[in-house]
Amino acid sequence: MPERPKGRLGGSLVLKRTIGLNGHQTSVSVEPAFWEAVKAIAAAEGTTIDRLIAQIDHERRQRRHANLSSAVRLFVLDYYRSRMQP
Repeated sequence: MPERPKGRLGGSLVLKRTIGLNGHQTSVSVEPAFWEAVKAIAAAEGTTIDRLIAQIDHERRQRRHANLSSAVRLFVLDYYRSRMQP
């Protein structure tokens, strides 16, 4: 499904994407830089964006985090941080 602007949040354009997750549709809203990172990570890991988001959602539920969009941002941050470690 195409990405579309949702609105401004702190001066930053937020994109909303609807994905299939556990048999139902859900939406995730993050800034364009995070969507680009999710796409790059999915490609690097040899998976789809939907599967990557499902993995993030699974980990989010185990940790009892309420917000999927925040979990996506934290996943991207952790992913790149782990690659910067010596």
